[in-house]
Amino acid sequence: MKIDLTDTTASKVNKALVQGRRAIGTPAVGMVLTMVIVTDEENAYDATKAAQEASHEHPSRTLVVIKRTARSQRDRQGNRLDAEVRVGSDAGTGETVILRMYGEVGKHADSVVLPLLLPDAPVVVWWPVDAPDEPAKDPLGALAARRITDAYAVEDPIAALAARARSYAPGDTDLAWTRLTPWRSMLAAALDQARTQIVSAAVESEADNPSAELLARWLGARLRVPVARVTTDGPVVTAVRLGTANGDIVIDRPDGPLATLTLPGQPERTLALKVRTTSELIAEELRRLDADEMYAVALHGEPGSWKESVQHA
Repeated sequence: MKIDLTDTTASKVNKALVQGRRAIGTPAVGMVLTMVIVTDEENAYDATKAAQEASHEHPSRTLVVIKRTARSQRDRQGNRLDAEVRVGSDAGTGETVILRMYGEVGKHADSVVLPLLLPDAPVVVWWPVDAPDEPAKDPLGALAARRITDAYAVEDPIAALAARARSYAPGDTDLAWTRLTPWRSMLAAALDQARTQIVSAAVESEADNPSAELLARWLGARLRVPVARVTTDGPVVTAVRLGTANGDIVIDRPDGPLATLTLPGQPERTLALKVRTTSELIAEELRRLDADEMYAVALHGEPGSWKESVQHA
């Protein structure tokens, strides 16, 4: 069910939500959090779709904040809020409200969003594209227990990670880090099996890949060895090599959803290591809303602890 509201208020949006729930007989008590997506018109569809797919695991109220610029005579008529309320099958397993803000309304988005938050439920704010320099100090970010950014979506990912490190606050995370969960799990399992001292490390990936940057810093911080960065054709992270006195521990994924694991003195084995969708990444982030300490470790890893390789693998 969809309800369109033009030149409306937060109070009228709340009434529309109640009206929609009554029409389809769905209570609000089953929703566990409020997801606030701050995006532009171009990326709103994909972000909303990802949040709705993630809502099958985490039923939530999704508020999509789109700050519009004046492109037509109608847009120039003043400050206003347009809303589209979706409930039932049009909103996954929760509720979705798309908020288009014009003029001064967009500068006070937190005042519009605040009355629409689910009571006594955690708030997560996600910036799919352009995130503020200090997410925790942003008016919308200040409402959240979890703030999600994505360094992949910016022009200079490495500079973006440096900015994230300067402004980090507990509750911040980035999807570039979330994409590494399978890699980190497999590397930890491999080290448990090998039980040998690591003397060197290398991360292979496409150029300027933020996940590879975080992985290199995490390995450097945890293993306390220099980590080389090797540029490949990608896609994304293609291999990790850990040097030991007995030979290399290697996870190699040149392409596709499968990787190979090589341990010294053991036969090569195949691992499932696919590139996950955005909805899967968001669903993972919503499983825990406390501070991600390992992300902070990776984010603040000393850049000098790894060396840039000019060799193209």
